[in-house]
Amino acid sequence: MTAKIQPCLWFNKNAEEAARFYAATFPNTRVDTIHRAPDDYPAGKKGDVLTVEMTILGMEFLLLNGGPAFTFDEAISFQVATEDQQETDRYWNAIVGNGGQESACGWCKDRFGLSWQITPKRLTQLITAGGDTARRAFTAMMEMRKIDIAALDRAVAG
Repeated sequence: MTAKIQPCLWFNKNAEEAARFYAATFPNTRVDTIHRAPDDYPAGKKGDVLTVEMTILGMEFLLLNGGPAFTFDEAISFQVATEDQQETDRYWNAIVGNGGQESACGWCKDRFGLSWQITPKRLTQLITAGGDTARRAFTAMMEMRKIDIAALDRAVAG
């Protein structure tokens, strides 16, 4: 680990599966190191995958096989800024189409329960523009699940 601060994500015996899914889904993502338990522990046995060090979209993460005691909720999510509709669709479809579920306003949840915000940069640009542009874009976004950039632009145009 080289970063001073690193998110640690708690999984229930499927950290390696999650790491491989993230590595297949996002660019600049890789599994760096897999560490096995040196002895038995409450959620596993000696030799089980204990932690996975990985890089997701260039950011270092630690995935921990901590067991069933804790699960993800929407209080923590990862926002991915996308360049265009194609990239938005690709991430959304990978997450939702592989056992995940849709939510509102660009949010979705992967099959491991982790929440993601797949957010086109165009949405951020429109929402932060202020005035009628921001209001119209925000109103349109509130009706969406996956963000539709063309629909946002139509809403802003009136």
